[in-house]
Amino acid sequence: MSDVETFRNPLKHPRYVPGHGLLAGRGAVVTAAAGAGIGGATARRLLEEGARVLISDAHARRLKESEEALAAEFGPDRVAAQPCDVTEERQVQALLDRAAELHGGLDILVNNAGLGGTAELTEMTDEQWSRILDVTLNGTFRCTRAALRMMKRAGRGGVVVNNSSVIGWRAQAGQAHYAAAKAGVMALTRCAAVEAAEYGVRVNAVAPTLALHPHLVKVATPELLERLTEREAYGRYAEPWEVANVIVFLASEYSSYLTGEVVSVSAQHA
Repeated sequence: MSDVETFRNPLKHPRYVPGHGLLAGRGAVVTAAAGAGIGGATARRLLEEGARVLISDAHARRLKESEEALAAEFGPDRVAAQPCDVTEERQVQALLDRAAELHGGLDILVNNAGLGGTAELTEMTDEQWSRILDVTLNGTFRCTRAALRMMKRAGRGGVVVNNSSVIGWRAQAGQAHYAAAKAGVMALTRCAAVEAAEYGVRVNAVAPTLALHPHLVKVATPELLERLTEREAYGRYAEPWEVANVIVFLASEYSSYLTGEVVSVSAQHA
């Protein structure tokens, strides 16, 4: 049994919902989309809903593997990949320029890139604080800025969905840097939405609770994961694709009146 399987509740395992063509013909970009986390699940769900997707990640090898797997399933004409470190402005701009070249513009941006870690505030270094904020908050800012510039020039609307976290609202020891970054993503989302509304672009965010995947298991202790899982009303963690389902909703016309909202993807006890 894998480490992830340790925390699965087999009696309450959710049913995977098939695609319904909600995003047919749309061009999308997903950051930090390599592997088995929320970004990878989001790229798959967008493809299942009919979008063409450009995936990006700072990890080139994992990105290539993800591209090959998705292209084999959905067709190479609908999937492309480009490495991107969201802390580098030139790479961010190159990513969105590639999206415009491939898709004739940009319809959907999913800002999933983020970096976690655990450190007590009294022991936290400036480098730890700055690194978390640069990837998680500043990276979301850079990508959102570039996307809104492109969408504004194109004049055909668009959608930005940011990945925040419930920890932006709730306190957890050892997470001051990550919580500050995710709360910043929430505030950025609201302000960007007000500015983008006049040219028909919606900007929203999801705030997931515990969504377990192999990358998280590597950086969190079993004891912490067990405590977090016990807080959930369903007695299990969220599957990454359950978060991706809400991202798809926010990217689709089903959420046409929502902007500046942070949607909690959570099943925690009150």
